[in-house]
Amino acid sequence: MAVLRCGLVLLGLSVIAVPAFAAGNDAVRLYAAGSLRVAMTEIGEAYRKVEGVAVAAEFGASGLLRERIEKGAPAQVFASADMGHPQALQRVGRAGPVVLFARNRLCALASPQLQVTTGTLLDVLLDPAVRVGSSTPKNDPSGDYTWLMFEKAEKLRPGAFQLLSGKALKLVGGADAPPPPRDRSVYAQLMAENKADVFITYCTNAIIAEREVPGLRIVQLPEALAVGGNYGLTVLRGAGAGAERFALFVMSTDGQALLAKHGFTAPALP
Repeated sequence: MAVLRCGLVLLGLSVIAVPAFAAGNDAVRLYAAGSLRVAMTEIGEAYRKVEGVAVAAEFGASGLLRERIEKGAPAQVFASADMGHPQALQRVGRAGPVVLFARNRLCALASPQLQVTTGTLLDVLLDPAVRVGSSTPKNDPSGDYTWLMFEKAEKLRPGAFQLLSGKALKLVGGADAPPPPRDRSVYAQLMAENKADVFITYCTNAIIAEREVPGLRIVQLPEALAVGGNYGLTVLRGAGAGAERFALFVMSTDGQALLAKHGFTAPALP
């Protein structure tokens, strides 16, 4: 919590002296993790109603977004599914302080045909006949978190890491992966197309996919395999007061409540 308070203070330093929005009506350019698509779209709309300024958002794998920013993409605010990618931009002077603004956790999204419970999940994942979908490590924090879960499985079942990491199907987050659909969950689409029997993804993603595809089931990870992720928010250098105001809105009670509404843990809520 001390880190959160420090980050808010640092984010707010350059905004305090700006009593009114000073960047005209240009849209705030947000680059955000794909898992934030639904929540950040709603937050952006709420911000537009309050400030009269739109939020133009691009969503994707956090690592790939960071690479685009490093190459000059015109992002003003970066909302990552981890702390590491925005901190990498901070270290090279491209971004300001990084604030923890949300938390998420992994779940398993299972097809209707797969018989699996929290208690049997590891056995099912280790079954050679079961296709396990995942995101791409290094490109996407979801993939990194999944590999951490595989490492936890190794402690329970020697050999599990090699088996799981070897057979995991990296269906999203790859540099050459097709862009996710704008009108539906990519996880719902992949499961509906029978690309995997079980998909390891964020619980927030699983909730959306379960709503879109009847029969899909969310399976909680057992405590021994549980992995959570911290989401980091930063404003890019030179982005201006409008971007800083949007970042502060995300950290406000209203912004945090919208994140909580969509299944995230919102650390700045009372």
